[in-house]
Amino acid sequence: MLNQETSGKYTVLVTGATGFVGRHVCSYLHATGFSVRAAVRKSAALPEAWQQVAVGDIGPDTVWDAALVGVECVVHLASYSPPPGATADEIATAYRRVNVEGSERLARAAASAGVRRLVYVSTIKVNGEITPSDEAFTSVSPPRPQDSYGQNKWLAEQRVREIGESSTLETVILRSPLVYGPGVRANFLALLRLVERGLPVPLGSVRNRRSMLYVENLADAIRHCLDSPQARGQTYLLSDGEDLSTPALIERIALHMHRPARLWPLPVGMLRGVGSLLGKRGLVDRLTGSLRVDSGRIREQAAWTPPFTLDEGLRATVQWYLAERGKGT
Repeated sequence: MLNQETSGKYTVLVTGATGFVGRHVCSYLHATGFSVRAAVRKSAALPEAWQQVAVGDIGPDTVWDAALVGVECVVHLASYSPPPGATADEIATAYRRVNVEGSERLARAAASAGVRRLVYVSTIKVNGEITPSDEAFTSVSPPRPQDSYGQNKWLAEQRVREIGESSTLETVILRSPLVYGPGVRANFLALLRLVERGLPVPLGSVRNRRSMLYVENLADAIRHCLDSPQARGQTYLLSDGEDLSTPALIERIALHMHRPARLWPLPVGMLRGVGSLLGKRGLVDRLTGSLRVDSGRIREQAAWTPPFTLDEGLRATVQWYLAERGKGT
């Protein structure tokens, strides 16, 4: 079923192609010779070199037939992101519909269409939210999701894996920690802004260790897992391979920005108390707690090595941020 349109490489369907990670993955796959088919909700402003196919909302009723014609592999990135103001019940229902039932629907359709392999990008939140600073989640760590997002991602993993075990569809599951890189949003973007403004940051007393994943390293791991014989049926944890404390991360960002890192040593217990008062305890826990990921299994079993160091990823992210700031965006 190989598609020979791109010098021996084949067609890969990518869901979530319009998102931060999706755009990087599509660009990376296209640059490495694959024919990219971007599954989008509706027509979007994407490079002409990517084939676009509109599939509407992802859920238990999504029709994938046209999108899967001639496809050798699928990279499933699409996931529900709660809009502002959504209630807990609304979010939980949407997680189930999109992340679980939508993923199951895609996997079944891929199996029926004769797709060879599906790479499902999950999250380290399946394993949990925190590790001791001297320990890390590994490939044999038991799943212990703590919130609705992690719980539904774990359920989706199980559904995808079961379909792979009962059909000819090969499945690979990748769990990632925080993904950063050019185009990043949310908390990492807020941290870049904070460092650039030179404001004092009360995290100087934090002694945690956290793993991260540069988006180009994620894209390369996905590319690797499309064809690695060893990856079939596996679940791999990913990281850049260097863990940093939150203060060390701020110092690295400041270094690449050529700005001073203004760290103020406030006791962690006080930080958590203030976070609770402000309704930001979850954010404070992420900034002060450890979450380490051991990616040894994919490195040893599937011979994957991240092509970029953490510093190279941070430098590229900072350069993108400063360029965007220079445009006035």
